[in-house]
Amino acid sequence: MRILVINCGSSSIKYKLYGAEVCDSLAEGIIEGIGAPGVRHRHRVGDWETTVKASVIDYRSGVLRTVEALSEWGPAPPLSDLREIVGVGHRVVHGGERFSASVIIDPEVVETIESLDSLAPLHNPANRAGIEAAGELLPEAVGVAAFDTAFFSTLPERAYRYAVPAEWWRHHGVRRYGFHGISHRYLVERASKVLGEPRPNLVTFHLGAGASACAVREGSAVDTSMGMTPLEGLVMGTRSGDIDPAVVFHLMEAGLSASEIRRGLERKGGLLGLSGISSDFRRLAEADQAGEPSASLAVEVFCHRIRRYLGAFLVQTGPCDAVVFSGGIGENSPEVRRRVLDGLGSLGLALDASLNEAEGERQISTDESPIAAWVIPTDEEALIARDTAQLALADQR
Repeated sequence: MRILVINCGSSSIKYKLYGAEVCDSLAEGIIEGIGAPGVRHRHRVGDWETTVKASVIDYRSGVLRTVEALSEWGPAPPLSDLREIVGVGHRVVHGGERFSASVIIDPEVVETIESLDSLAPLHNPANRAGIEAAGELLPEAVGVAAFDTAFFSTLPERAYRYAVPAEWWRHHGVRRYGFHGISHRYLVERASKVLGEPRPNLVTFHLGAGASACAVREGSAVDTSMGMTPLEGLVMGTRSGDIDPAVVFHLMEAGLSASEIRRGLERKGGLLGLSGISSDFRRLAEADQAGEPSASLAVEVFCHRIRRYLGAFLVQTGPCDAVVFSGGIGENSPEVRRRVLDGLGSLGLALDASLNEAEGERQISTDESPIAAWVIPTDEEALIARDTAQLALADQR
């Protein structure tokens, strides 16, 4: 039995293949730059890895190439027959109010995902393209959709409603949905195990090029930083995060078009906009250490916004068990964690400097800290694979 997990982005396909145990992946890869010249395809099986350039014009050809790599590339391909794949799990960014858990894909599910394209125009169409391609190329496998928004179906109305005319919500779906839910759900489940708390109270941070925070009370999400779209909340690589909505009116009156403003907020803002250097936090951290003022400002604003949400979310969790850091920055930047937690002893958070500098999954707070702080590497694909295996096997009974 094999489970294939596919994550189709706006111009990429990430994939992982799992065996019956759905623990460690058997193979993984990424195809980047779909539709552009010189597509880069990296594929790894165990210690063997290769990167090649290819022509991949669309998602169908990308999924076909994925299947070929899994069955033909390397000294020991992990797939000998396509019929070994019993389930294909797809990450879908926006599930709206309809989906509160992963579901088996059928025409009605695809139609609902398509109806939400306007809320996630960069992602949902690509997600659907991957679903359609896998359904055509692997017709015997059960398709499963795992939604980034599903984990936030437990948000109370006071957290998901905006203070705007009610008809905007009723007729246009204007409300908070939340994103990175697959990652936050994984962090909650993992934190529950390491803390020995079946229903923990947590503040979880997924910090990377996209960044979000989640308040968790008794194991369920009660608030989150991202909103109707992934633009709201924390400062991100190229996304602004929170701004005064009147900025949009001001810029339109100054002559900027809606598309120019959207591009500025989504593609030219965030760390890139603040620094004028890069959206890559690693480059900014180096420039900050070298004394570059704009890089230092970008890092300061990034950490300041995280601290603001940490304080706001601590009051929503009840007695908090732990603060959890994950994502590329959250897992790999001791400096960000130090800046976020520095001086929070009065709130019950005391950082252990040596543990903070270590690596891997670990507690980074002192043993005396009333609230624990943890680094937990996220594994969204493993969670999607697990959901897919459960639904696919149940469907076969």
